[in-house]
Amino acid sequence: MNLFDPGQIVATPGALSAAEASGDSLLDYIQRHLSGDWGDIDEEDRYSNTYALERNLRLLSAYRLKDGTRIYIITEADRSSTCVLLPEEY
Repeated sequence: MNLFDPGQIVATPGALSAAEASGDSLLDYIQRHLSGDWGDIDEEDRYSNTYALERNLRLLSAYRLKDGTRIYIITEADRSSTCVLLPEEY
């Protein structure tokens, strides 16, 4: 079940390359993000996402691909778009 509308879903070339190299499907991580599984973030960031859901603010998730590469998924406050990217692309 999705907790929010992701808007247009996009991914950076770096995130696409990382997923291909690791054999991961970014769709699996996007679904986790949409369902409120924020991945590898601390309790403060989890609280911030809960607050953001209630007030239509930006949402951030972080995950590790099978090979250990870290990715972020960010949904804009207006829910117009969700982007998958590498931390260095942030």
